[in-house]
Amino acid sequence: MGDRGLFFRSLIPVCIFSAVFLALIFLVKNQYYQLMLTLVAVWAVVGISWNILSGYSGLISFGHASFFGIGAYTVVLAQIHFGISPWLGIIAAGALAAVAGLLIGIVTFPLRGHYFALAMLAYPLALLYVFEWLGLQEVPVPMVRDNPIAYMQFPDARYSSAFALVLLIIAIVISRLIETSRFGMSLLAIKQNELAAEAAGIETRKWKLRAIATSSAIAGVVGGFYAIIMLIVTPQSVFGMLTSAQALIVTLFGGIGTVWGPVIGASILIPLSEVLHAEIGQILPGIQGVVFGLAILLVMFFAPEGIFWKIRDKMAQAKAADSAAVEEAPPIVAPMAALAAPEGRQERLSGPVILEVRNVSKSFGGLRAVQDVSFSVRKGSVVGIIGPNGAGKTTLFNLLNGFQKPDDGEVLFNGESLLGLQPSGVCRKGIGRTFQVARPFRRLSILQNVLIGAYVRTPDDAKAREHAREALAQVGLGGDVDRLAGGLTSVEQRLMELARALAGNPSVLFLDEILAGLGGSEVNRVIAVVRELSRTGITIVIIEHTMQAMLRLADYFIVLDHGALLTQGDPQEVVREPAVIDAYLGKRWRERA
Repeated sequence: MGDRGLFFRSLIPVCIFSAVFLALIFLVKNQYYQLMLTLVAVWAVVGISWNILSGYSGLISFGHASFFGIGAYTVVLAQIHFGISPWLGIIAAGALAAVAGLLIGIVTFPLRGHYFALAMLAYPLALLYVFEWLGLQEVPVPMVRDNPIAYMQFPDARYSSAFALVLLIIAIVISRLIETSRFGMSLLAIKQNELAAEAAGIETRKWKLRAIATSSAIAGVVGGFYAIIMLIVTPQSVFGMLTSAQALIVTLFGGIGTVWGPVIGASILIPLSEVLHAEIGQILPGIQGVVFGLAILLVMFFAPEGIFWKIRDKMAQAKAADSAAVEEAPPIVAPMAALAAPEGRQERLSGPVILEVRNVSKSFGGLRAVQDVSFSVRKGSVVGIIGPNGAGKTTLFNLLNGFQKPDDGEVLFNGESLLGLQPSGVCRKGIGRTFQVARPFRRLSILQNVLIGAYVRTPDDAKAREHAREALAQVGLGGDVDRLAGGLTSVEQRLMELARALAGNPSVLFLDEILAGLGGSEVNRVIAVVRELSRTGITIVIIEHTMQAMLRLADYFIVLDHGALLTQGDPQEVVREPAVIDAYLGKRWRERA
């Protein structure tokens, strides 16, 4: 109910905006300004379509003109060659653009960063030359005198503005539905940290394909409508660089990753550029490009994420300053007596084998990071993996989690091989993990961060929210769960990441240096949480350099050195072995021992 209530509350500003826009439509009499209102709505929709892919997922697209142009030419050519009304043509335009988006996504998503952005730029440029080669340089919309309304040839420009408003409202509602669902949450997780999203069970490829299909369909529909209102289609006007740039710039200017960013950007930049073009366009023919270029510069210098986020962050800072005087409850710190060596070690080590690693190896060029490592993990136990820096501990975790594929060997979980599974697939099997460097989704709240981990557990969003709250309570973060993750302390980030892994109800938890960078009382707090989780029956495999903490936590030690298994066994015995002292613990440990 929380997400649904949030969605319905978010419709209030939509209603207010619609009422204001509708009033302007009927108040403005000048046809030029009516066209400007229509173009504001059109480019806001184009910006929303770009935002659904790039704003939420972080995959910067320089190629949205591809889908916009496909939509424009579909509507015009369908009417010319088949007599199809634009009312049906824009539906076909959306469908064809969605198919094009899927095909482009399948080919292009393996690329990352600027390689993806540059690849997306190639598609509209290629289509521009293809349509010119086909002789479609200037294609006018056929005028229909007998039944103009059936072909969207309205007698009054206000009808076009009203229809553009309808398209904008639909786009806003779709965007808001995405933003408040697991669809949008998954995309935002991918944007902020794709590795953490995969580890939490998010199938990143699937969600990205859904995003590009939805995004391109919206761009195709509005591109088809744009052809009708402009009455002529040229490759340069719909596939040109300025088209893709406007989609990107109105969103960047207003605020990426939010419903209202494209609306804010279009409402400011489109009227400004159109008025300047009308007034001084003959003196400065490229004035529209200048406006958009200056907009990018202003955003880069003063509001890198856009006007919306700048205002929101200022409001959040003011709110934080007002509440700074409120006394916070002290963190829960377990007494040192509770952190003695774990009891029931032998009982846990007598359980069935849940994870078995057989002769796993991994090389990077000439470096053998992991060499023929074998060990077993018993259900309910706490297994510590120790060794010097560069011993291959994190690489081993990555091999077990699916982030890397071993060159040789086998990994069995409950008797089933994990080889070939993506990290999201490993997570769905029942294995959660945290990272050596905490990977919070900084623009999401504590609850939303953990909710992403709960999605793998249930298809029901309401139940996922319940599981997220339960996981937060388990780690002692059940209080103010609406705080943004970017403002948390180091220990809170560690505990939140642990809760995100717990929310998926894992059988095994991999904890990669969860105590790194923490102070004494913070270490005690996390140890107490991990000890309590162990008592619930969760199997824990932990990498940690804090040896005193490991001796209090672990039932069994595995020691790596230069990627190879040095020894394994009872922690108290392992730390007394000369080979372990020489390779890892050092002379000071020998003197203390």
